[in-house]
Amino acid sequence: MIRVLLVDDHTVVRTGFRLLLETVGDVRVVAEADSGETACMRFDEDKPDVVVLDLSMPGMGGLETLRRLRARDKDVKTLALSAHDDAIHASRALKQGALGFLSKRTAPETLLEAVRMVAAGQRYIDPKLAQEIALAEVGGAATLVDSLSEREFEVFLRLANGSAVPKIAAELNLSTSTVGTHLYNIKQKLHAGNQAELTLIALRAGLIER
Repeated sequence: MIRVLLVDDHTVVRTGFRLLLETVGDVRVVAEADSGETACMRFDEDKPDVVVLDLSMPGMGGLETLRRLRARDKDVKTLALSAHDDAIHASRALKQGALGFLSKRTAPETLLEAVRMVAAGQRYIDPKLAQEIALAEVGGAATLVDSLSEREFEVFLRLANGSAVPKIAAELNLSTSTVGTHLYNIKQKLHAGNQAELTLIALRAGLIER
């Protein structure tokens, strides 16, 4: 039996995933969480075999959640989910330690296949997306966004979505001065003059939708 922890801030999404996963006999959802903070607690309590983790959540976000889960257990098996099917999100999740990456736009039955492969310790990435990642890495096609650290990337996404520095500081449990420093470094690395330009960069990279 593969024991799964579902982490997504949308109740309807979690319900749909749970119903889908439990249509088969070898998978059982043992816990759910609507935030990264709750996910860390449930992980400690329920010791799941696989964590199915949404990357785009309020609070500390999916990448930070993944980092904290790996700090608790370096062998945690995580399948990262995202509404975005771009190589940047996938690559960052894999570099942070996720075994698999799946776009929420893929066919529902793919989730079952991905969970089973991750549970077995195997990587799962959509073939088309895997090719995009490989071509970018082999060809050295690193974008400016790739130069951001994991924390800077988290802050960048929130800034691009219109969040103000105090709100970001509260969500990530950082001081406003620290977020301000990240903002300065982000603008320097991305050659952006203001928050509107950061939003435009994120749009062009396919990281957020209009």
